[in-house]
Amino acid sequence: MSLKLSRRAALAGAAAAPLSATLAATVTATIATPVQAAAPAAPSKARAFQIGDFTVTTLLSGSVARDGMKEIFGGGAADADWTRVAEENFVSPDAGQFYFTPTLVTTPSSETILFDTGLNAGSITAALADAGRTPEDVDVVVLTHMHPDHIGGMMSEDGRPTFANARYVTAAREYDFWAAMEAGNRVGDLVAKNVTPLAEKMSFIDGGGAVISGVTAMPAYGHTPGHMNYMLESNGAQMVLIADLANHYVFSFARPEWEVRFDMDKAAATAARREMLGMLAADRLPMIGYHMPFPAAGFVETRGDGFRYVPVSYQL
Repeated sequence: MSLKLSRRAALAGAAAAPLSATLAATVTATIATPVQAAAPAAPSKARAFQIGDFTVTTLLSGSVARDGMKEIFGGGAADADWTRVAEENFVSPDAGQFYFTPTLVTTPSSETILFDTGLNAGSITAALADAGRTPEDVDVVVLTHMHPDHIGGMMSEDGRPTFANARYVTAAREYDFWAAMEAGNRVGDLVAKNVTPLAEKMSFIDGGGAVISGVTAMPAYGHTPGHMNYMLESNGAQMVLIADLANHYVFSFARPEWEVRFDMDKAAATAARREMLGMLAADRLPMIGYHMPFPAAGFVETRGDGFRYVPVSYQL
């Protein structure tokens, strides 16, 4: 079959030929030239939650991989029990990941409270920046206890206070214990360097004491002599900051009685852990744990004789 073109159609085809050639060349060049993909954005080190009228923001100060999980979190655990708990929860019995997560609470009056200061001044400043804040915005620094990963960010490398406008709150028994250490004690030396110079701006709190209205200290002694948890209450909503009550999101929940290397009074720490986790599970309260996988917030449910950590998704 033959196809006849009219003179008009032939002229139109001729006129379109240069444009077709140009388009074809452009497409060919585009295909031949690889598109440079934009570098992926760094994950944010800040995650905000609303608890009543409080804005609660977790701040990732750092994370590090560690081996020897059983030696750290499995004191008193039989090898078979340890391995079974790890397998049931899809984690390695040997390797783990540590997280260090201070918490920022902003109140309706715009008072800003920072719970713990992370590993160093640089890391907490970077995390605050991801939350749109600076160290100068912090009005109150609450120290849940004085292990190095909680007080490391209080001073800059050149010895200046990181939080120039803040007052400080901690448990009297915690400060007194570490301040009495002789030189050469690793924690005591860091307290002398980072905390003692700020003692004049520090107030001391006991269990049941309030940092401000709606922020109440809850004793959880054992990890250190003055280790405190804090209840946040605002407009009918509650959340508990458990600090280092439970250091691993699987093992410390599944078997609260397994001893943790970092707990100074292991009997008191395991008793506090079981009591607090039991309360959180019974009352179905959200919690933030300093060493939980970021964003470090979740819930607790009972499982057998122990508990299970349920990470937050979209509930808060």
